[in-house]
Amino acid sequence: MRNVVALLAGLIFSIGLAQSEMINPDRVLGFLDIFGQWDPALAFVLGGAVVVTMLTFRVILKRTHPLLDKEFYLPAKESLDSSLIAGAVLFGIGWGLYGYCPGPALAAIAYLEPNNGLFVLSLLVGTLLARWWVSRHA
Repeated sequence: MRNVVALLAGLIFSIGLAQSEMINPDRVLGFLDIFGQWDPALAFVLGGAVVVTMLTFRVILKRTHPLLDKEFYLPAKESLDSSLIAGAVLFGIGWGLYGYCPGPALAAIAYLEPNNGLFVLSLLVGTLLARWWVSRHA
């Protein structure tokens, strides 16, 4: 049942990304171009996500466990470290260079454009390299 719910949630997320045009790198790059032709659309998408999270997060975490699992899986770290900062910097660089982050990139695979596939392949290779690096230096 968890897998079915995860699949449905992923599909709904993908449809939302497509409907808001957040799988269009030009839309995202337009948001990041604050000194040029700035496009505020992504600010509204992000703002909507923040509002929903603020309204529901505390209510949901009052439960002893999620509906379809035994426990919540929340980050254990409460401070910044070099790994978190490096990951955020790499994420930002990738987002700024191409206009995709992982969720929209995966949703955009449906367009069957070679650049999207190359981006996702690079994302997977980078993830594997990061896991390898962490396992060797942890």
